[in-house]
Amino acid sequence: MVGKLVASRVRAAARRHRTPAGPPLNAIRPTQEICLELQDHSRAIRSAVEFFGRKNSADPQAQAARLTDQFIKQNSPIFQLLQVDIHRDYDGTDVLLNIESHSAVGAVPLVSPLTARHDLGLVVQPRFPWAGIGPMLAEMGWLISPTPLKLPLLKRSERRVPLWVLSCMVLARFKALLDRLDRRFEVTTETRSAPKGRIEWTQYATRQMPRGDFLSVPCTFPDLRDDRHLKGAIRFAVQKQLQSLQTQCEQGTFVHRLIALAESLLQKVRGVSARRPAMGEVQTWLRQPLRSAIFVEGMQAIDWTVEERGLAGLSDLEGIPWTMPMEHFFEAWVETIIRNVAQRTGGFLKTGRRRETVSPLAWEPPYLGSQRSLVPDLILEMENVTVIVDAKYKRHWEELQDGGWSGQTDELRERHRADLLQVLAYANLVGARDVVCCLVYPCSMTTWESLVRRGRLFHQSELPNRGRRVRVWLTAMPMCAAAERVASPFQNQLRSIQSQ
Repeated sequence: MVGKLVASRVRAAARRHRTPAGPPLNAIRPTQEICLELQDHSRAIRSAVEFFGRKNSADPQAQAARLTDQFIKQNSPIFQLLQVDIHRDYDGTDVLLNIESHSAVGAVPLVSPLTARHDLGLVVQPRFPWAGIGPMLAEMGWLISPTPLKLPLLKRSERRVPLWVLSCMVLARFKALLDRLDRRFEVTTETRSAPKGRIEWTQYATRQMPRGDFLSVPCTFPDLRDDRHLKGAIRFAVQKQLQSLQTQCEQGTFVHRLIALAESLLQKVRGVSARRPAMGEVQTWLRQPLRSAIFVEGMQAIDWTVEERGLAGLSDLEGIPWTMPMEHFFEAWVETIIRNVAQRTGGFLKTGRRRETVSPLAWEPPYLGSQRSLVPDLILEMENVTVIVDAKYKRHWEELQDGGWSGQTDELRERHRADLLQVLAYANLVGARDVVCCLVYPCSMTTWESLVRRGRLFHQSELPNRGRRVRVWLTAMPMCAAAERVASPFQNQLRSIQSQ
């Protein structure tokens, strides 16, 4: 007993004189700012120490450098989806993330090197504001729309872009689905004047005959008709999109065009009642055989709407990753303007978007060839002249206006030379004696109006060519929904060369 008492006192004394334990290891805390953001065709520099929250670590720069290398390696395929280049740099005092964007815009999730989950994000904004791009999308008839990506959802609903962008994507999928929706055989029971299929004798004897209604025969038969359950789900989703868009009318008149698109889709399903898909019903539809990509995308759009992820601003749940190549957007905008010119001048327009301008290249031997075809963006054929238009969504025009040719870097000069040689190569694809090769770059509406006032909208040159007249035009078109107004100077320029 005495021995136990002594041992107890020794342990108590040891606890009193024990060295206090050190502070526990700091838990990994993800950075508060989870998103990298920049504009297209721009560069951004971010402190890796701040982005990964390593300020309070023992060796912040070394840790940030290791995290940056892991971050770049893990997310390399995702960066390629948005045409973003990123590399690590060091300025002598801090580890830096050098980010360079190109033509694509969008929002994607990124894997965090701290958690190994998609906790971070990347947003590339258009350098021309959404306030102008939205009306342009509507005026060009939604020739192009943002494309959802098969990636994990963003951890936060993406509110750095207008709220109608997701609705634009979803409605485009609904339209494609309804255009391709197949009919199927369904077993139907109807009362008919002439028998068809299997006659329901019990019902006929107990209901029709006692009332003397001998010519009303209940029949069960397979009938080829639309999938009413699927159409009901589509109507439910479109109605929900319409309700959410009606809360965004202050964004501009183009939202009313989106609302009109939704109402036109409702007309296609007006014969069925709206019904919310039951839990798991969308997955059942996706398991059907012979499903197409359009069908799968349409089912995803229904699921997003039901879960309130693809609405125009009524929810604040996880966001849908998406992208939109701005070079395709600008090509569609230039096509809209040149089509307006063609309608005014009576010309015939062929577009690369529809593969109407493809000129195959035949190599000998075939397996050693490189590029297989030349595809000009637009070819406008008129009575006395053929115009080849190549749209370039680059900064060349703005930079040439600011610093002139002599003030540009060697890299920009090489890119511009490549554009020029490309459009000149297209001149050999047409047989007209008078050819105009036109390079079109984007600009702001203010810049375009200034160029028009000063008579400097078109920069022209002419190549000596025996038997042919090849002209080169450099011009700009504004990123603003005014197709008819922008088409007028182009039309006047064509009339001036036709009268020569």
